[in-house]
Amino acid sequence: MDDSRFLAAIGRDGAAFGESAAAAGMAARVESCPEWNVADLVWHLSEAHDFWGAVVAERVTHWDQVERTNRVAEDDLLANYANRLARLIEVLTNADPAQEVWTWSEQHDVSFVIRRMAQETAVHRWDADRAADRATAIEAALASDGIDEFLTHFLTHFADEGAEPVGGSVHIHCADVAGEWTIRPRVGGDGYDVTREHAKGDCALRGGAGDLLLALWRRVGVDRIDVVGDTAVAARFLAATNLN
Repeated sequence: MDDSRFLAAIGRDGAAFGESAAAAGMAARVESCPEWNVADLVWHLSEAHDFWGAVVAERVTHWDQVERTNRVAEDDLLANYANRLARLIEVLTNADPAQEVWTWSEQHDVSFVIRRMAQETAVHRWDADRAADRATAIEAALASDGIDEFLTHFLTHFADEGAEPVGGSVHIHCADVAGEWTIRPRVGGDGYDVTREHAKGDCALRGGAGDLLLALWRRVGVDRIDVVGDTAVAARFLAATNLN
């Protein structure tokens, strides 16, 4: 996917998120984020859009240069969210994707932010849809890219040092759209080697791209995907990050 498709996804999923949040109501529980209600979810995504919009607009060199704002009143959450979403889209649309900006990853450009915001918004749209009892899926091509982003930026950066070593290789295969990866833990436990290829692993995770992405983000269990081979390796792999 290119930046223009990511920007379109932010607009589409961002608007749908607001609609589902309104339909669910601010007090509704978010099952996929057990400690949150919808109000918490709306504020979280508002903060994310505001923060990354400021990173790009102000070309900050460190995260602490972004001024943080206090949480708005519950009655103002949805309007505040809509305003921040609109500002984010405007800022990202007018920015040069190659412009250097601060990020927490090894990729320091606006293109990283555009992709990250598309993926963040898509997963949280799914959270809000579920809170509103709306059965929707993450668009397959976007979900496949989300798997690639997860393996590139989250698997090592957010590795759980206290987790049990994966102890084997993992193959991920999207059944509904292009996307295959093989993940091999490095000797000594220092990160992973990830290749975009079809190869035999000690275990394989196969399913729709959306379900695979949601499993990586611990939104759904392994019952939503096919696990072939060593199920213990699969379980350790899915628990390898410190993401909540």
